[in-house]
Amino acid sequence: MLQSSYNTVLVVFSFLVAILASYTALSMASQITKTSGRAAGWWLGGGAFAMGLGIWSMHFIGMLAFSLPIELGYDAWLTVLSLLVAVASSAFALWIACRRRLTMPRLCAGAVIMGLGVAGMHYLGMEAMMMTPRIVYDPAWFALSLIIAVSASGAALWITSHLGRRASYRAILKIIAAVVMGCAIVGMHYSGMQAAQFPIGSICGAANVGVDTHWLSILVAMVTIAVLAIALIITMLDSRHASHTGALHLSLHEANKALEHMALHDALTRLPNRALLEDRIEQARQTALRNKTRFTLLFMDLDGFKAVNDAYGHAVGDALLIETAQRIKAGIRGEDTVARFGGDEFVVLSQIGDAEDVATLASKVVEIISKPYSIQGFELRLSTSIGIAIYPEDGLDAQALLINADAAMYYRKDVGRNGYSFFDPSMNANAEEHLQLVQDLHQAVDRNELVLHYQPKYDDPDGPIKGAEALVRWLHPQRGLVMPDLFIPTAEKTGLIMDIDKWVLNEACRQLKVWRGQGHDWTVSVNLSPLQFAHADLIETVRATIERHELPPEFLTLEITESTAMRNVDDSMDILEQLDELGVKISIDDFGTGYSSLLYLKRLPASELKIDRGFISELVRDTEDAAIVSAIIALGKALQLKIVAEGVETQDQLDFLNELGCDSQQGYLLGRPVPAAEFACQNAFDAVKLSAGR
Repeated sequence: MLQSSYNTVLVVFSFLVAILASYTALSMASQITKTSGRAAGWWLGGGAFAMGLGIWSMHFIGMLAFSLPIELGYDAWLTVLSLLVAVASSAFALWIACRRRLTMPRLCAGAVIMGLGVAGMHYLGMEAMMMTPRIVYDPAWFALSLIIAVSASGAALWITSHLGRRASYRAILKIIAAVVMGCAIVGMHYSGMQAAQFPIGSICGAANVGVDTHWLSILVAMVTIAVLAIALIITMLDSRHASHTGALHLSLHEANKALEHMALHDALTRLPNRALLEDRIEQARQTALRNKTRFTLLFMDLDGFKAVNDAYGHAVGDALLIETAQRIKAGIRGEDTVARFGGDEFVVLSQIGDAEDVATLASKVVEIISKPYSIQGFELRLSTSIGIAIYPEDGLDAQALLINADAAMYYRKDVGRNGYSFFDPSMNANAEEHLQLVQDLHQAVDRNELVLHYQPKYDDPDGPIKGAEALVRWLHPQRGLVMPDLFIPTAEKTGLIMDIDKWVLNEACRQLKVWRGQGHDWTVSVNLSPLQFAHADLIETVRATIERHELPPEFLTLEITESTAMRNVDDSMDILEQLDELGVKISIDDFGTGYSSLLYLKRLPASELKIDRGFISELVRDTEDAAIVSAIIALGKALQLKIVAEGVETQDQLDFLNELGCDSQQGYLLGRPVPAAEFACQNAFDAVKLSAGR
C-alpha cells in the first residue's frame, strides 16, 4: 500500500473550521425558532448552506493536509455533488433540531440522516480522486466512521434543540454543541481516511483533468473566509439581539413593576389605594380567623379640607393631603397600613384589637392632624373625624367593616368633629340609607327620574326674561323631589356625576331648542362639575350636543366655579379656550369664594362673573360684604365682563346691586326655579313673582 502523511497545521486548521462552521449553523438555527414564515425559511437556508460549506471545506482542508507519493486531483462534478450532499443533510438536520418537540424518533432520524450526509460527502469527495485501482476500505474503520458520524450528530442535535430552553446557559451550550458537531465531522473524516488504503501503483485519474490541489486550496480558502465572515456577522447579530432582549426584558420588568405599583397605590400620596387596602383587609381577616384574633379599621375624613382647597387652590390642597398622609403614616406602627380611600378620606388597618389601645391610637391620629400645617407659606389647620370598626364584632368582611366604619365616621361628624367614635349597630340605619341612596342614584338616569327646573335671569327686574339657569332635581319614586345638595355630593364622590352632567347638558339644550321653536330668544346656563370639566371628552360632548339639537352655540352658557377654573390654571385655560372656539359662553360661578390671580383672571375667555350668594345674603350698606360686592362689580367692569348676582331675595339687595351697576340678577325675589312648562307660561311667571313678595 502507498504510504500517506499529514500536515499537522492543516489538520488542526480543519478541526477549527469544522467547529466554526457548526457554531455558525447553530447561531442561525437559534434565529429560526424566533421567527416564522419566510424569515424562518431564509434562516434555515442560510444555516444549512453555512454548515454544508463548513463540512465540505473541512473535508478538503483535510485532503490538502493528506499527501501520497503521487500527483493528486479531484473531479469537478463529484466535488460539487459532495458539497450539495453536505448542504442538503445539514438542512434536514437543522429542520429536525428546530422542531418544537424533538421526539426520540425524530432525534434518531435526524442523527442518521446527518451522519450519513457527512459520511456521504466524505466518501464522494474521496471518489472525486478517481483512483485506479479503486480505494480499498478497511471494514472496521469504515463502520467506525459511520458510527462516529451518526452518534456525534445525534448528540449535537439534542444539544441544539435545548438551546432555547436554557436561556441562561445558551452561549455555553452553543459552544459545546459546536465542538461536538466539529468532533463528529473531523472524527468521521479522519476515521474514514484511516479506513482508506491505496494499493501500490495507484494512479489518480483526476490529477490532470480535474481540480488540482493549487486551485482547490484557493477555493477552500475562499470558502473558509466566507464561513468566517458569516460566523462573525451572526455572532454580532446574536450578541446584539441578546443585549437588546436583555434590555427589553429589564424594561418590561420595570414597566410591569411600575404599572403594578400604580394600580395599587394612590398617585398623589403614594399610599395604598382602595384595591390594595381591601386585599390587605382580606389577608388580615384570614390571619385573624386562623389565629382567633381581632383587627381594627379607622375610617377618617378631614374636616375643613374642602374650604382650604377652595380658598387656596388645588396645589395647596394636594400638598396638604401629602403632608397629612405622611403624618398619619408616621403616627402608626410599621406593621399597620394607611391607605387613601378617596378625596380627603383615609383608612388605617391596624392589628390592634383591644378597644382601649384602639382609642389611644385614634386619639394620637386626631392630635397629629390637628397640629398647624405650613404649606407654601400659608399656616393651615385641619381636624379629622374618625369612625372605628373592629373585626369580627363590627363586620365579617372588608365591605361590611368599611361601611360600618364609614357610618361611625359620619356619626362623629354629626355629634361634633375632631374626634372618634366606635361603631354601634344603631348607626346602621344611616349607613344603609346612604348605601340605598347610592344604589338608587345609579338607576336615576336610566329610569328618567331626573328633571330640570329653570330659574329666570333678568337684566332689568321689570323687564323680560333674558335667560334661565338649568338646575337639576331628582324626582325619587319614594322620597319625592330631592334637592341637589342631598345627592350631588354623593354623585361626585361615586363618579355618577358624569352621567348626570351629560344628561343635564343634553336636556337643557333640548329644552332650549323647544323654546326657540316657540319664538323665545332665551339663553340657558348649565353648571359643569369639576369632574366633567376635567374629563377628556368634554369638548366633544359639548360640540355633539349643540349639533344634535341644531343650536347657535352662543345661546348656551357653561358655568364653572372659580375654584375649579383655578385648580390647574394651564389646563383650565386650554379647556376654556377650546370651549370659547366652539362659540359657547363661559361663566365663572361662585366668584369671590376661591383664590384667583388677577393675572390669570384677565386671560380667562369668560363672558361673565357670578357673585356667590354668600355675599348677597348679608348684603347691607357699609358692610364688608358690600365692599366685596362693589369691588367685584368694579373688577368685572374693568375686565369687560358681565356681572351676575345670584341669591337675590330682598328688594334692598336688588336696589343696592342696581346702584352698584350689577348687570344681571337672579334669585327667589325675581323668580323661583320651576319646571320648563311653568317657566314658559307668562301667567305662571307673574304668579311666581307675586308669590315671591313683589
